[in-house]
Amino acid sequence: MFVLIGFVMVIGCVLGGYLMVGGHLGVLYQPSEFIIIFGSAIGAFFVGNPKNVVSGAGKSFSTLFKGSRHSKKTYLEILCMLYQVFRLAKTKGDLALESHVEKPDESPIFQNFPSFSKDHHSMAFLCDYLRLLTLGTNNAHEVETIIEAEIDAHHHELTQVSGAITNIADATPALGIVAAVLGVIHTMGSISEPPEVLGHLIGGALVGTFAGILISYGFFGPMGRALEITYESETEYLRCMRTAILAHMQGYAPQVSVEFARKILPPHVRPSFQEVEEAISNAGSEAS
Repeated sequence: MFVLIGFVMVIGCVLGGYLMVGGHLGVLYQPSEFIIIFGSAIGAFFVGNPKNVVSGAGKSFSTLFKGSRHSKKTYLEILCMLYQVFRLAKTKGDLALESHVEKPDESPIFQNFPSFSKDHHSMAFLCDYLRLLTLGTNNAHEVETIIEAEIDAHHHELTQVSGAITNIADATPALGIVAAVLGVIHTMGSISEPPEVLGHLIGGALVGTFAGILISYGFFGPMGRALEITYESETEYLRCMRTAILAHMQGYAPQVSVEFARKILPPHVRPSFQEVEEAISNAGSEAS
């Protein structure tokens, strides 16, 4: 929603301000300039990025408009789920988690939390490390190293996409200059034409510089930044699970493990201690 509002404001303010000083919109319609800028930008994008980044960029537009999937509600849900998992492990041993991690789609614990159960990557992430517990892994420091490496790899793969969009933003002003220079070259070939014709040709050439800068700072730059923030929220979600798992491995009670995970959350999505306690109580009463 905010993305659409932002784009409308960019277009509306730029064109509106131009019209206020008596500008003519028809002059801005220069298809050849746009082909030079957009075509060369897309070509450079294909050259400079591997296949997974190119396909990821295509999928990122839905992510851009939807924004982060994680809110205070989803964090309350995962904290409640982690509490139930750790309580089961504390009362019956880590081996009791085996049936849940081997068939998570049939787990009565996971299925009680729909937002988490629909997130296949997060579920696989959690189940992989719970499986290590059922296999007898008990060195929290070694597991922490592995988790950090996996989170970093996942974050790097995501930020390659946002970085590729940002690279387009960095390139389009220069490509706009290329389009403008080509327009000036064309104008110089018509130097014998009357002033009104030359003025039109020079104005068309300058549209290239205008378009390149506008596309960069008004669209692709903000898009890259928005994706970067959204992808960071995905990493924070995994870090929440990491903190809880490591606290459980170090022998803390389920309430304490969940509290450790809650404390590392960003303030705008962090539920209060009372909200977590109430959610855990409600989840427990529903389960019973």
